[in-house]
Amino acid sequence: MPRVVIVSPPFLSHARPLSALAAALRDRGAEVFFACTEAFEDLAKDSGARFEPLGVTRNANTGVAETTPQGASESARLAEFLRATRAGAVPALMTQARHRRADMMADPAGVFVALAELDGRLRPDWYVVDQLSYAATLALHCLGLPYATYCPGHPTYVLDGDDAWFGVPYAWPEALRLGLGDLTRLRAVARRNDREFTALFDRFVRERAPGAAGVDRAFALTSPHAVVYAYPRLSWLPAPQPGPEHVYAGHMAGPTAPLDDAWADRLARLRERADRIVLVALGTFLTARDDVVRTVVRGALAGDDRVAVVAAAGARSEALADLVSDRVVVLPSVPQQSLLPHVDAMVHHGGNNSFTECLRAGVPALVLPFSSDQFAIAHDAERAAVGVVRDPNRLAPEEVTAALDRVYRLARGVAGWARHLRSGGPDRAAARLLDIMGGAGAGRAPETGAGVGAEGSR
Repeated sequence: MPRVVIVSPPFLSHARPLSALAAALRDRGAEVFFACTEAFEDLAKDSGARFEPLGVTRNANTGVAETTPQGASESARLAEFLRATRAGAVPALMTQARHRRADMMADPAGVFVALAELDGRLRPDWYVVDQLSYAATLALHCLGLPYATYCPGHPTYVLDGDDAWFGVPYAWPEALRLGLGDLTRLRAVARRNDREFTALFDRFVRERAPGAAGVDRAFALTSPHAVVYAYPRLSWLPAPQPGPEHVYAGHMAGPTAPLDDAWADRLARLRERADRIVLVALGTFLTARDDVVRTVVRGALAGDDRVAVVAAAGARSEALADLVSDRVVVLPSVPQQSLLPHVDAMVHHGGNNSFTECLRAGVPALVLPFSSDQFAIAHDAERAAVGVVRDPNRLAPEEVTAALDRVYRLARGVAGWARHLRSGGPDRAAARLLDIMGGAGAGRAPETGAGVGAEGSR
C-alpha cells in the first residue's frame, strides 16, 4: 500500500473533509500523513494519520473566521470581503478575485522549499492536494511528484474549457440572475486574474524547474492522474476535462458522531414545543452576517408557533442573544453533521459541505448564497429540487416564512438523494484513489526519487 501525504490549507471547511479522506485511506491500509498548520493537528490524530506541520497560505480559519488569530493584513481582507457581501454577488466575487493572490499565493517559494524538504524526509508515493492550495500544486508540478487533486467546492472549480473562468459561476439560481453589464465586469476581472496567475506560474516554473512542462492556465493546473470531487455527478454539470480520472465521491463527510447528552437534552426540549426544527448555519466565514441570521430566525418563527430554530452565530452570538427563547438556541458553533439527522430543514449559504451533508442526511434546505461557488451550488440545489434559493441581501422575514413552507415540501424528494449517496463518500474516493495509485507507471519511480520533470504536468 502506498505512503500518501494529504496537503490541506488551514481552513476548517477544507481540512475536515480532507481528514475524512485521510481516515478512509488509512482504513484501507495506506500509510497517511496529514500536512497542515498546527491548529489542525487534532484532525490528523483523529483520522489516524500522522501529522506534518506545513503552511500553504498565511490566512486561516480554524472554525469561525472572525475569531481566528491571524495577521493584520489577513484580518483586513476578511473585513473587506464581509463588507462586499453586503453589496451583492458581483462586489463579493470581484473582491475575492482581487484578494486571491494575497490569500492563496503569498509565498510560493516558501511552499516549494517546504514541500521539497518534506518529500526528502518522507519519500511518499503520492500526494493529495487541495485544489485551492495553488502554491502546493505549483510546487508538486515543479518537483515532478505524483499527486491527485481534491476539488473542495463545485466541480466547475476545475475549468472545463476556454470560456470558463475561475470565480465566474457556470450557472445562477433564479433569485440571483445578473444583468449583462454585471456579468461583463465580472468576467473581465476573472480573465485578468487568469492572465496574471498564469504568468506567475510560468515564471516560477522557468526559474525553479526549467525542465518541467509549462502551464497553459494556472487555474486549470490539476493532477494528470486523478481529480476527486466532494460532490455528486449531476447529469447537467459540464463534462469534465479529458485526461485524469474524475472521481465523484458524493460528499466528504465522515461517520456521523452521536449527539452528546447536552445536545440530546436541547433537542428533546425543543421537540416538546415544536413539530419542526430548522438548523441555521451560514458557514465559518458568513456567520458574521448576523443581520441575515436574525432575519432567518424571525421568519422561521413567524410562520408557525410549532417551529423551533437552532442557529450557529459565530462571533455574533452575543449580538443575537435577544432571540434566544424556549424555541430558539443560538450558539457560536453547532455540531452540524450530528444535528442534521434530527432536524427538518436547514438554512445555509450554499457551501459545498453544507449542500452535500444535507443531501446525505436527506434534509431539504433554504439556500442563501453570498460568494465563491455558492451561486453555482445554489443553482444545483434548485435544479435538483432539494432546496429553495433566495437572495440573502434582499430577504425579509415573510420571504423566509414562505420559502420554508416550500422547503418542507421537498423532504420526500431529498430522501431519495440520501439513499443514493449512502454508498459514496470518503470510502468510495479512497478505494478509487488507491486503484489509480496502484496503476502501472502512476507513482514515484523508486530508483530515481523526486526530480524535476513532467510527472506532475498536465
